[in-house]
Amino acid sequence: MIQVKGIHKQFGDNQVLKGIDVDFIPGKTNLIIGRSGSGKTVFLKTILGLYDPDQGSIHYGDEILGQMTKERRKLLRQELGMVFQGGALFDSMSVAANIRFPLDMFSNMTEHQKDERVSFVMDRVRLQGSGDMFPAEISGGMQKRVSIARAISMNPKYLFCDEPNSGLDPETAIVIDQLIQELTHEFNMTTIVNTHDMNSVLEIGDHVVFMKDGYKVWEGTNNEVLGSTNADVEEYVFKSKLFKQVRAALRK
Repeated sequence: MIQVKGIHKQFGDNQVLKGIDVDFIPGKTNLIIGRSGSGKTVFLKTILGLYDPDQGSIHYGDEILGQMTKERRKLLRQELGMVFQGGALFDSMSVAANIRFPLDMFSNMTEHQKDERVSFVMDRVRLQGSGDMFPAEISGGMQKRVSIARAISMNPKYLFCDEPNSGLDPETAIVIDQLIQELTHEFNMTTIVNTHDMNSVLEIGDHVVFMKDGYKVWEGTNNEVLGSTNADVEEYVFKSKLFKQVRAALRK
């Protein structure tokens, strides 16, 4: 489990995170939502250890991130999978080589074991037969699946996804959402997804954290978010005509 306790983060005079407490649930998709400027990107980077908190602590199981040695942090990074917003694939590498990259960098596997692992994760994200292709030759949805395959190649305990549906059409976004949820449950990962997509919240939001102005103002499940009476959540969730209709139907 990842636990966040009393996190504060400030840049100059700008206090971005203001005392956030969250327990992220293992084996579930944990979504961080909120408007631009709410602090969710800084929050995600702080959990990852890219920013050190000014106050508070990040707990990975029984260990505190800020108290880990350099060597232990290096080992922890091998337990983290990351799906970047833009995919962050290497254009000069084939699909298979992109997926294999973390194995070459961090694992002690034999060449045969690496080949088997790449084949396994490619099959798991439905990329069979695409190993020799390059990122420019495949669709945006396939690029996201390559990024997910690379993220799970090391069999991580923790999976982080930053706006995984950015730039995708609605149908492809649903496929990516479902894939992330399937893999989370299958491999019992603690998955944290930073998103503004309400469709993602309703599809895969096992646990949802809503942020505003650097505060955690609400948390619950995707079912609970639809019935929330929190004014900030209602304004965010039901800003569209579609969700107003959903709420009205639920409250009849």
